[in-house]
Amino acid sequence: MRVVVQRCSRAEVRIDGQVVGQIEKGFMVLVGIKEGDEPEEVTYLAKKVAQLRVFEDGEGKMNLALKDVGGEVLSISQFTLYSDCRKGNRPSFVKAARPEVAEPLYEAFNRVLREEYGLQVETGRFGAAMKVDFVNDGPVTILLDSEEMQN
Repeated sequence: MRVVVQRCSRAEVRIDGQVVGQIEKGFMVLVGIKEGDEPEEVTYLAKKVAQLRVFEDGEGKMNLALKDVGGEVLSISQFTLYSDCRKGNRPSFVKAARPEVAEPLYEAFNRVLREEYGLQVETGRFGAAMKVDFVNDGPVTILLDSEEMQN
């Protein structure tokens, strides 16, 4: 499982011209699920996102987490995080989990952020064609991968 976390001052997702998810200060998170991912990866990465300290404290150091600054999350399912571009110019997505596997894990990720960490989480719609608009604050962009889990 991979997530791309982008600190933002605002973010929104539209489907067919309608805003379906919108946040102010917080994280715009792209979530990719690969074949073989398990609930342990979901728990690990949700904790990492919730506790990631990339907001500035009073001394200007990145030392505060989402809860510390009243931040929110816009979570977007993104199977293209598992693209493979090593051969040719057309990406392969064979590592990405099938929708029937990925969707429940994506929903579980959002649920953990809400229920275990008390975060406000907005989402797009799994599998939909979405337009995402956000202002990357910093810019700060962090890539988290469950393959880096410590046993």
